[in-house]
Amino acid sequence: MSCRSPPPPPDQVVPALARGLHRAARGAVVDLREVRPGAAVEQLYKHWPGTGARLTDSTCMELPTLPFDELVKRMPASGAQRVRAKLRKTDAVGIEEHEVTEQEVPRAVRTLLRLHEKQWRGRGVTPEHLRPRFAEHLTRAVRRMVRAGEGRLTEFRLDGKVVASNVTLLSAGLSGGYLYGADPELRARKVDVATLLLRHEAGRALADGRPVVSFLRGDEPYKNHWRPETVVNRRFLLATNALAPLLRLHESQLAGRERAVDALREALPAARDWRARLGELRVR
Repeated sequence: MSCRSPPPPPDQVVPALARGLHRAARGAVVDLREVRPGAAVEQLYKHWPGTGARLTDSTCMELPTLPFDELVKRMPASGAQRVRAKLRKTDAVGIEEHEVTEQEVPRAVRTLLRLHEKQWRGRGVTPEHLRPRFAEHLTRAVRRMVRAGEGRLTEFRLDGKVVASNVTLLSAGLSGGYLYGADPELRARKVDVATLLLRHEAGRALADGRPVVSFLRGDEPYKNHWRPETVVNRRFLLATNALAPLLRLHESQLAGRERAVDALREALPAARDWRARLGELRVR
């Protein structure tokens, strides 16, 4: 006979979580980042017994899950025509898709990161993506997410060779492309990798019943071709009342950092133009 207590009623789960987290975080400020509107953290914040603050976090661009032809129709007519032409060239190449199994993840992550480095070589790759600790983290995380149905790693193969690879994060509400790598030689074959990946993700999201396809963080201009909807994530800071001064200090530091970033953006318009042109190249 089980001695476990019955689970609390649904309306008591969040208050109980808030109380438990409050006890566990006696000497720390809890910093919850990238909270999407409607997430459970919003309810946690309402029931928090201490002090807290809400800040804005990253801007995300999202598309409703529709048949890909319908997504193309959202674009200006000239852009839609270019996308259809690119897809005809891509389909003529004969790329095949393969969804990686949990057992294949270690090998597939190595391939993805190799392609990612090759794709960004000479163009300012994120240094963290090249470090062994990132490869180890990504391998552990992707294996667990694939096992739990919370992530997917898809390989795109040409003549048996992996030429592109993409990690997708999954939830009940959305699918979002997290990290991909692609062989630069695909450009010579007239393959538009960004459009190839988006068509794949839109099709899978539609088949799986997920309502949103997200570009995740970033409002780069090239994403606007698809006329996405803008969603601003939130950042929640939580602490006990005794740590209110520490929380306010942390909040002011974050606000100051954001002002510095905004000032840098205003002072370096050439950098913004460079990033915009780079984004345009990705979708051509």
